[in-house]
Amino acid sequence: MTGGAFLQRFPAGTTLLMEGDRVDFLYVLLDGAVELQGSWKEKETTLALLRPVSTFILAAVVLDADALMSARTLERSEILMLSGEALRRTMRQDADFSFAVAQELSGCYRGLVRAVKNQKLRGGVERLANYLITQRVRQGMCDPIVLPHEKRVLASLLGMSPENLSRAFASLSSYGVSVQGAEVGIGRPEALERLARPHPLIDNHMPPPTENIGKAERERWSSQTGRTCGSVLG
Repeated sequence: MTGGAFLQRFPAGTTLLMEGDRVDFLYVLLDGAVELQGSWKEKETTLALLRPVSTFILAAVVLDADALMSARTLERSEILMLSGEALRRTMRQDADFSFAVAQELSGCYRGLVRAVKNQKLRGGVERLANYLITQRVRQGMCDPIVLPHEKRVLASLLGMSPENLSRAFASLSSYGVSVQGAEVGIGRPEALERLARPHPLIDNHMPPPTENIGKAERERWSSQTGRTCGSVLG
C-alpha cells in the first residue's frame, strides 16, 4: 500500500484540497497543524483543527467519494499522502488492515459526535471554558496556557463570532481567566471547572501522550478513564 506514497512538506496557508474535490489520496498529518473547513454561500466555518498524528479525508477515500471538507495548513506541516486506490485494494485483501481502518474511522466518528454535542448542548461561554480546560490538560497543566491558534480560528471552531469570543473571555474573568495576547491565565481552575462541568461523554481530556497515537487510541483512553473520572483540573 505504501509503495506509491510520498511525503510532502507544505508551508503555512497551503490549501490541500477543496470541498467537492475528488479525493485521490489519504492524508496523514505527521507534523504541523491543519484546519478542516466547510462553506455555504458566503459563509465559512472551522470543522476541526488537527495535530499529529491525524488522518483526514479517510471516509471519502474509503468510499471513493468527493471531499465534504476543505483542508489547509495553519503552519508548516509534514504530510504523508497514500494512494486511495491502494488503500481500498489493501482493505479488500487484508482483514487486519481493514479492522485498523474501521477503528480509525470509529475514532473520527466519535470525535464528531463529541463536537456536535458540545455545539448543541452548551452555550458559548461553556464551550470556551471547556476548551480552556482541555488545552490546560494537553499543555501539561501549565499556567498560563498558550492558545495554539489565532483567535479568529478559535472563534470559528467554537461556533462563535470573534466579537462573541471576546465577550466570552470577558465573562470568564470572574472565574479567574485572564488574557494577554495568546497567553491565557487560569487563576481559579476549580471555579472554571464548576462553570464548565466537563464530562467524559462530551470531552476528551487525554494528557499529552508519550508517543504518537491515532484517534482510535485517544477514544479508548477517554472511554476507559471516563468510567472512573473525577476533577480534570486538580
